[in-house]
Amino acid sequence: MSESAPKSKRARFAIDLTPLTKYPDFRNLWASGLITYLGSMITYVAVPFQIKEMTNSYIAVGLSGVVEIVPLILFGLYGGVLADYVDRKKMVWATEFASLVLVAILLVNSLSPNPNLILIYVVIGLFAAVNGLQRPSADAILPRLVGHADLPAASALMSLRWQLGVIIGPTIGGILIATYSVSIGYIADIATFFISLAFLTRVRNVPASPQAEKPSLAGLLEGVRYGFGRQDLRGTYLVDLAAMFFAMPTALIPFWADQLGTPWALGFLYAAGTVGSVAVTLTSGWTKRYRFHGRAVILAAIGWGAAIALAGISNSLILVLVFLTAAGAADMVSALFRGIIWNQTIPDDLRGRLAGIELLSYSVGPLAGQMRAASMAAVTSLNFSVTFGGVLCVLSVALLALFLPKLRKYDVETNEYAVAMRKFRAESENSPENRPDLEK
Repeated sequence: MSESAPKSKRARFAIDLTPLTKYPDFRNLWASGLITYLGSMITYVAVPFQIKEMTNSYIAVGLSGVVEIVPLILFGLYGGVLADYVDRKKMVWATEFASLVLVAILLVNSLSPNPNLILIYVVIGLFAAVNGLQRPSADAILPRLVGHADLPAASALMSLRWQLGVIIGPTIGGILIATYSVSIGYIADIATFFISLAFLTRVRNVPASPQAEKPSLAGLLEGVRYGFGRQDLRGTYLVDLAAMFFAMPTALIPFWADQLGTPWALGFLYAAGTVGSVAVTLTSGWTKRYRFHGRAVILAAIGWGAAIALAGISNSLILVLVFLTAAGAADMVSALFRGIIWNQTIPDDLRGRLAGIELLSYSVGPLAGQMRAASMAAVTSLNFSVTFGGVLCVLSVALLALFLPKLRKYDVETNEYAVAMRKFRAESENSPENRPDLEK
């Protein structure tokens, strides 16, 4: 009994790996994403580092986030509409290949005697457009590859692959860039794309339903009305937007490493938040049993802001890493429960369009937040920008919670949309042609 009890307790909290063993298509999709995230995070470090080396300007680095906003909004919304009409697997494959081409352009530019800064911004904007087209299909494909009951576990695993890429990628990227050059970082990213595409070819096609309508403005507006017409969904978007806009210090990290006197720790500063995220994901078994998803989203967003504020007032590398790790853990709790709400309550014929809106909610905030952080640091100081942003995050999320009672009181056992979707999926999964765990 002394041995079985601890094992049982660990099992309650350990991440559920069932989707990886139960669904071959999900396993290949997961592996593809892991490889591509690892490479993309190398470029994620290389681009701002290259801009910093070329300009030594807070604003120039911050602009790398600003140029992504418009294409991300336009193509994110359009990508959501397409995700309900085209084969979602094929869309992911095509956009993955397009990303490979864009990294190749960055490589050629970096090898030039005089790299072109404008070209870097153009490619960043194109990356945002490609990401906007890809992510709705990549997110909306999940309920088609795994069963309804396995969605929380699958969501956690999808987060884990991103986290592993974010931890390993920036660390490798920082070493490659510091030891060799930015160009070597881009070459490494290109190599990962070929491996990712190979795994994607093994995922079965996921065509749209026969009832899918052609992409149109009316279809887009239908999705927007649905998403913002539900206060619980609207709340998940607004809370994350506020948290990321006010408390996202990513643009300051290259300068933060220098200010702390530890330029060698650049990769660690980028990866610290994800270390906290991984810790939460690896112990995410409890999320299957926690009913109050909206409350978790709100409290976690407040925790994120508080941890960022504490990181801003710290002048020790160890303390900064500790608080950034805590911030990443809090953000992961919010992300897990937002993903569960989205995947378990939104009808499949709207899933792509809503995934486009979700993409904007968790992407536009960080991008705009980079410019906020950089601009404030330029006129005040790096520490003030980080700490003040964290405080604003806490206050804004607390205020939103007061005006979003349906999110605050969201209970997966009683929420009308969760109950209806649970019933629908139970009926459809009993039909052999809709079993995602059977080979077609």
